Amino acid sequence: EAAAPDATGATLPDDDEALDAYSRVVSAVAQRVAPSVASLRLVSRVRGGRRTTGAGSAVVLSSDGLLATSAHVVAGADGGTATFPDGRGFDLEVVGRDALSDLAVVRVPADDLVAAELGDATRLRVGQLVVAVGNPLGYAGSVTAGVVSALGRSFTARDGHRGRIVENVIQTDAALNPGNSGGALADGRGRVVGINTAVAGVGLGLAIPIDATSRRIIAALVRDGVYRRGYLGVSGGARPLPPRVAAEVGRASGVEVVEVVPGSPADAAGLRREDIVLALDGEPVTGVDDLQRLLDTDRIGRRVTLDVFRRGARVTVVAVPAEL
Repeated sequence: EAAAPDATGATLPDDDEALDAYSRVVSAVAQRVAPSVASLRLVSRVRGGRRTTGAGSAVVLSSDGLLATSAHVVAGADGGTATFPDGRGFDLEVVGRDALSDLAVVRVPADDLVAAELGDATRLRVGQLVVAVGNPLGYAGSVTAGVVSALGRSFTARDGHRGRIVENVIQTDAALNPGNSGGALADGRGRVVGINTAVAGVGLGLAIPIDATSRRIIAALVRDGVYRRGYLGVSGGARPLPPRVAAEVGRASGVEVVEVVPGSPADAAGLRREDIVLALDGEPVTGVDDLQRLLDTDRIGRRVTLDVFRRGARVTVVAVPAEL
């Protein structure tokens, strides 16, 4: 049956054409990305030997053996194995993990791996095709496809008593199952734009975005084995600014302080509930993710200046972030 124009006059492809185009894209992405996704089996030492503690997936970052995965996949592991689609297997070591972003890096003794091309999740759009490649339920090299269902999602990552909101998480309806964690979420050109992290429900998967923040965390894990971040001791959320203040600062929102932790750097600095943080060291703060991004390693133990809107006036607050 020939394609026909719809009510707007646009010509839509018929079912066969649409299916063929879709299949070609998914197949091409799978062919490109699958060689760069490993199946992980993790073990830990126990009295009398070693035991398997978990399984997951990982994405090759470099040909010389560095792979990215989810922090919860390698939690508690002393080592394990990584198996690749070509049948090769290697012992792995955990280079570093950051539970508060759910990212980790492992290394295998290889120098000829196929590195994935990393994309930019900030360029994704809702409805865009994405392809998940991983090892769900032990089925290596599994491929599922779907769309970006939503952007800007968040979830709370924890490490013992510490917690942090992971922002700008990608939501997709590409089928994810246990074992997909640490695997690749790729765009239609085969660029990895996310590290699959969680199954939040039927048809609801989440992935950590590949963006400037995750790249910085991964680089620190490779270099130092840890990612250090600053801590003020406030909880809050984005709040629209009054029109006068919005016009002054040139943006529509700031971060309202909902709670100040007693004894924290924010408490010592005099931050109060209902304060709205507008900037940190002159850098705009429009949401919690901005505040978390700006409290980086370089600001730990150093004086920072907060531009704050308080009870109808702008005030300056000086704080010294501690290490989280």
